[in-house]
Amino acid sequence: MKMRIALALAALAVPGAMVAGPLIAQTAVDPDILNNPNPDALQVYGLAGGGKPKPIKDEKVQFGKAIRIDLPGGGNPWSVGVNSPLLKPVKKGDKITVAFYARLEKGADGATTGRIHAVQLQLSAAPYTALFSKQNLDIDGTWKFFHVTGKADRDYAKGELSAALHVNTAKQTIDIGAVAVMNYGQVQ
Repeated sequence: MKMRIALALAALAVPGAMVAGPLIAQTAVDPDILNNPNPDALQVYGLAGGGKPKPIKDEKVQFGKAIRIDLPGGGNPWSVGVNSPLLKPVKKGDKITVAFYARLEKGADGATTGRIHAVQLQLSAAPYTALFSKQNLDIDGTWKFFHVTGKADRDYAKGELSAALHVNTAKQTIDIGAVAVMNYGQVQ
């Protein structure tokens, strides 16, 4: 799958300064993509009046498209978020990576930097417990690649987990590109 290979290679090729978290260990394992990484498939919740993100085209981000989200700020960082449900099951001990692209389109009060509160792999329903996460991801006007890796603590059925980004950290506009959840299996 073109997208699987491109995202896996991107995870290995991005310079350390651009990555939030440790680099994925190089391995011969071809990861299984567990979600639909297409930005058009992302689920955004919490926008006023049931608002929707705006799809954008941008050749500077992988696959040439993203979604633009105008954030209200105020309240909890998780009151507005981006979810991508897993379409496949996960086995206990599987090494899972959540990877995505993000940038700041317009900062709060003219700021040139912004923040995403967290990216995590979590339960898709209450209590939305995170299996693993990375917090306080700084973004600016350039596309950045972020990823976080962890292991499944037990078996999970299809749809029981989602990748989640908590984004309501300020009155700002952010762009989110492809979000991929990759399963490297029982790799050490």
